[in-house]
Amino acid sequence: MNLMRTLRRCTAVAAMSLLGALITPMSTAHAAPFEVLVFSKTAGFRHDAIPTGINTLRTLGQQNDFTITATEDAGAFTTANLAAYEAVVFLNTTGDVLNTTQQTALQSYVDGGGGYLGVHAAADTEYDWPYYGQLVGAWFQSHPAIQTATIRNEDRTHPATSHLGATWTRSDEWYNYRANPRPNVHVLQTLDESSYSGGSMGGDHPITWCHPQGQGRSFYTGLGHTIESYADANFRSLLLGGLRYAAGQVSANCSAPAGGGQVEAESYTSGSGVQAAAHAPASGGQTLGHIDNGDWAGYSGVTTAGARTFTAKVSSAGAGGRIEVRSGSATGTLLGSVAVPVTGGWETFTTVTTTLTGSATGPLFLRFTGGGGALFDVDTFSLGTAPIADALDDNVHLFYYPWYGSPAVNGSWRHWQQGGRTPPNDVGADFYPTLGAYDSGDFAGAVEQHMDWVVRSGAGVLVYSWWGRGSYEDQLARGVLDAAAEKGIKVAWHLEPYGGRSAASTVADIQYINSTYGSHPAFYRSADHGGKNAFYVFQSLDIPDWTALDQVTGNSIVLAQTTDTTRIAHFSGMYTYDGIAGATAPGWKQAGDYARANGLIWSPSVAPGYVDDRAVPGNTTPTVARANGAAYDRQWNNALDPAIGGNPTWVSVTSFNEWHEGSTIEPADSTPPAGQNYQTYNGAYGQTGAAAETAYLDRTAYWAGRFQ
Repeated sequence: MNLMRTLRRCTAVAAMSLLGALITPMSTAHAAPFEVLVFSKTAGFRHDAIPTGINTLRTLGQQNDFTITATEDAGAFTTANLAAYEAVVFLNTTGDVLNTTQQTALQSYVDGGGGYLGVHAAADTEYDWPYYGQLVGAWFQSHPAIQTATIRNEDRTHPATSHLGATWTRSDEWYNYRANPRPNVHVLQTLDESSYSGGSMGGDHPITWCHPQGQGRSFYTGLGHTIESYADANFRSLLLGGLRYAAGQVSANCSAPAGGGQVEAESYTSGSGVQAAAHAPASGGQTLGHIDNGDWAGYSGVTTAGARTFTAKVSSAGAGGRIEVRSGSATGTLLGSVAVPVTGGWETFTTVTTTLTGSATGPLFLRFTGGGGALFDVDTFSLGTAPIADALDDNVHLFYYPWYGSPAVNGSWRHWQQGGRTPPNDVGADFYPTLGAYDSGDFAGAVEQHMDWVVRSGAGVLVYSWWGRGSYEDQLARGVLDAAAEKGIKVAWHLEPYGGRSAASTVADIQYINSTYGSHPAFYRSADHGGKNAFYVFQSLDIPDWTALDQVTGNSIVLAQTTDTTRIAHFSGMYTYDGIAGATAPGWKQAGDYARANGLIWSPSVAPGYVDDRAVPGNTTPTVARANGAAYDRQWNNALDPAIGGNPTWVSVTSFNEWHEGSTIEPADSTPPAGQNYQTYNGAYGQTGAAAETAYLDRTAYWAGRFQ
């Protein structure tokens, strides 16, 4: 009997391999009987829902032609015994529940064609066994109190989720995980962290996923803590679909994102000058380290075929530098390169991303360049096959300020000294940039890094602060456009109130910008509005008569800074810019309703906070504390709530990098120069250190995803 079951499982796996990952699931009526082992041993917290879960699976088996064997005896994990089962369920297991021999048996079973299904605390199990971390997909980190939350059903074609709508609201204990599993699994469901309290994974919080494992299959759901869960018909259907997939009874697309598998950088197969370096916070406890100028590492098992993006987790207490992405050899085809900033410590990590171009099919090689001495470490990396631009939302616009200068590039300090400050350590800002007091003309350094961070934010458009023809910002515009184009980012324009500006000069400025930069590939044109470009006019209420705009609004979108619909004659719509007002959204719904009724653009502005004390000493302008991200979430919620925000066309973010106003989402140093009383992002969305530095980029990506 055991032999027959083993042959049946191998036959099902062979059929899956032949037919591929995208097969329509067979009906329950035609599924063959199968056997399932349910394992619920606990060496830590014990869930009182375990008996109910076992009974639920047994009932589902009676109704759907499979048989349950329930055990808490780890001795069941032998090669011979596991061969009797098409799937093994880890039902709310906790702690170290298998010895080395039993672990080997489970690994051989799954990799040889068996199925695994993990329920809830299955992620709180076998922390010291690396293979299990890969099998389950992610380990548990923490959880808030049991509460109601909204689940977004990301893939509704899988047999586990095909019965559900776009969203599903239910009560359970919601796990945060030690790492996001998305690069290595196929995500089926995510949590909307704005719908409950205590989520710490930011804009992307998977809760149910699946993936191939060797010749077998793995399915995991974080649902199933409460006894009440098992009486929920939708949850029972999710369990059934997941179990039938794991058992090989139905097929489904469970492939990880194309090219998205995470690679441990220290797993190189050839190299020059590099070595593995031990760093506890790194993935696997190691990085690729001891990197000097000209060193390289090759990865024979990683192909560059179809690669369009490269993303790496890096750290540097050295000189920083660049990673060159090459195909075939260390001197082979150069597909792209990315700057690695100094992060301030070998165990302080950040993420860098770049677009890859060209066509190559050889194995991956990374070549490292920079100054003298140690450059940086690389923890993990991944290649992606989708262009970066595909993930960006052209309806989210970031106000971008190219007006900073340093002696190294500009010949003198520019803007950093505002408020009587003495750069570089003492700058006119309440936060200190991760990049230090940079120069907006440093296109290969600061600006390239800015574009990588914009990509991480998910926003598709920069709104470029422009102060007139021949201005400092005008002179830098083409360099910023070039840097944006390399990452698939588009550029719109923020027309600032330079001296002597009038309606007529604004028209001339729009015509100048269109003729000078309009042919650039990064020049923004709205596909939803006849290919028109976009201009935001700051302090538009200072000029009473805008009749002259009629000359340009036929081919350009021109927005007034107001919610007063009596003051927007001749404009194409409205925006707010104000990073303070977004907390209460005065006039937003009325402005949005008016815009929609009259075919106009409505682009309310949201901000993570506002503080300008160091830039404008003695200023009486109110400030808005970030409240560890709550202020940003409040403004985004206001913008996207139709009853408050008026259904925006676009959402504009104040700002990517206006440091004087403290409204930045650009990373701020978590350990700024001492003695200056700088604030930091530490605590934002529960993050500290390097993770906090990028927290507002990641949260922008979360909200951009919801808006999209």
